[in-house]
Amino acid sequence: MPRTIDWVDGRIVLVDQTALPELRTVTVATVDELIDAIGRLVVRGAPALGVAGALGVALAAATSSGAALELVADRLAAARPTAVNLAVGVRAAMAAAAEGPAAVLAAALAVRDEDIAACHAIGERGADLLTELCGPGSLRLHTHCNAGALACVEWGTALGVVRSLHERSRVALVVADETRPLLQGSRITAVELAALGIPHRVVVDGAGPSIVARGLVDAVVVGADRIAANGDVANKIGTYPLALAAARAGIPFVVAAPESTLDPATPDGAAIAIEERAEEEVLTVAGTRMAPAASAAWNPAFDVTPADLVTVIVTEKQVWRPSGE
Repeated sequence: MPRTIDWVDGRIVLVDQTALPELRTVTVATVDELIDAIGRLVVRGAPALGVAGALGVALAAATSSGAALELVADRLAAARPTAVNLAVGVRAAMAAAAEGPAAVLAAALAVRDEDIAACHAIGERGADLLTELCGPGSLRLHTHCNAGALACVEWGTALGVVRSLHERSRVALVVADETRPLLQGSRITAVELAALGIPHRVVVDGAGPSIVARGLVDAVVVGADRIAANGDVANKIGTYPLALAAARAGIPFVVAAPESTLDPATPDGAAIAIEERAEEEVLTVAGTRMAPAASAAWNPAFDVTPADLVTVIVTEKQVWRPSGE
């Protein structure tokens, strides 16, 4: 599996996540192309978006500077409003703007390398944590959307925890929600699990809470796109029902995310902007409309899980129990 996003010969090379499970790459030469790729979910996943933001600034710095570069950076940071990592990556690269293009590129590559190291650390810390919470036996884990290597540069966050447990021979089964409407669970998470040889089952989103309620999993492990100062967690739409089910079933609900996803400037979940995507994603399947012409749709890309439903947040640096338990 190539890196999800990387810098090659002055260009950004992306794994095209809209084409999965077919493995195809896209080479991006301009910031406009990158913004389009972000909007179309060619690149997605909070950590990968952070790296995309940083590398996008490096791309722009080769031809722009000063106020012009700042305008491009602002456009890039706003390409997806819910995931805080995108703006964090942009800011990290822009911090070196006064020193010239080479310094900007070095700062952007540092963001990439820090993501790789952070994900491995999250995986190990999360595996230790789940051993503490659930005991030393084999675990049945439930996840939502994709928080694996393809959402990062390498390894993954929530799926990175699964991978670390798998390396310890501790994973009995992973239940992956298909993640409507774009099926990141069945198209991406399942591809990663199959490649790793990890036993798994794909379920429709509506079945997820019932699977938890029936006692078929031991813990829920998800990623995050933004974590507010009070511990409220924004993640892919459909995460909140899993948190409710986990709380009712009395099993851990674990959020695995890098420190860059923590947003102290956002006080709580109510202050998180929820991206509303095109209604065609809901109303059509493979280009065929499935609802009457008169039907409209709501298509929020994310929901917010309140802090009191989060057992623990694990980052590369800390274990945070928002509920205080």
